Amino acid sequence: MNAKTWLRSTAIVGVVAIPMVLSGCGLFSKSVSEPIDPPQTEVIEEQADQTSSWLDGTTEGAVEGAEQYMVYLLDKNGYLAPISLPMAVVEEEEVAMKLLEVMVDQGMYSGSLPVDFRAMIPQGTEILDYHLNSENGIATVNLSEAFVDYNMMDERSIVEAITWTLTSLEGVNGVEIQVDGEKLNEMPIAQYPLDEALTRNIGINIEIAEGVSYSHAAPVTLYFSAKTSNDEDYFVPVTRMIERPSSSDQATAAIEELIEGPMDAKSLDAVILPNVKVTGLEEYDGVVHIDLQDDAYEPGMFVPSALLNAVILSVAENTGVSSVQVRLNGDINIFDENNLSYSEPVSKPMHVNALKM
Repeated sequence: MNAKTWLRSTAIVGVVAIPMVLSGCGLFSKSVSEPIDPPQTEVIEEQADQTSSWLDGTTEGAVEGAEQYMVYLLDKNGYLAPISLPMAVVEEEEVAMKLLEVMVDQGMYSGSLPVDFRAMIPQGTEILDYHLNSENGIATVNLSEAFVDYNMMDERSIVEAITWTLTSLEGVNGVEIQVDGEKLNEMPIAQYPLDEALTRNIGINIEIAEGVSYSHAAPVTLYFSAKTSNDEDYFVPVTRMIERPSSSDQATAAIEELIEGPMDAKSLDAVILPNVKVTGLEEYDGVVHIDLQDDAYEPGMFVPSALLNAVILSVAENTGVSSVQVRLNGDINIFDENNLSYSEPVSKPMHVNALKM
């Protein structure tokens, strides 16, 4: 995305630090002395029991056929994060409509969202209609008049939450917003521009690196970690504006920023220590191959799954390629603390942050 677009989009706006990682000299350990709690990337059985009942409208436990879908919710620190929820969708229901209903603040589902998270579509909003243009992938969302009544400080988060939720669905490339059937060309309070279809290029949880000017900046999206009040870890995507790389390899710059760590160290945790280096990154045969180097790593050591998933998510987000192969000091026979193998290319997790309700 060029700097002009980012200036236009931002001018209006006024994993986990694992004990094993912090206590050692590098990222890796030959043994795991304490249980490791990486952000959840799979369905939790207990969660299915707790959440599917409200999402499918029944009152009895998990329902057969429930699938995981992601919605973007605001956490207690003011960051949007993807949250996986199990949903049983009947044949006549539109998945996107249901996700948007879940995202209405103080709506019918708000009491069953994970602790510390809130929905961002303004309270009282009705989802009047949803249409996906199959030719260009643009989804049109028609919302009721209540949508225009919100706190100005929430405006960008509202736009980002809707955009990133809907573009997580297959076939959706962008989003247009209507109110009572009329297209919005800008948000009504702080005038965030909506005259073009909203895509993930608008970024999420935007921050700007120190000393960087928007006119010479490029966006990279990174996945850090945060923790709920219930001590559960979850991934948080952050779009950081950095000095435009001299080469076209923005993905390498993204992982170097991931290694640099979060700017907001009070709310977000690093997933990787700064002594790690990116020694190579290339794409071929539909796979991005990334080489990391750390002097502390030896073949056979466990590698934190939080680290691996954060790298995979960050690489996939910045390249548009969903399959990633990670090599550590040239070694591809990598296992995480759960003894899961990463020796083959790994697809970007489709559902992350399956938190307990």
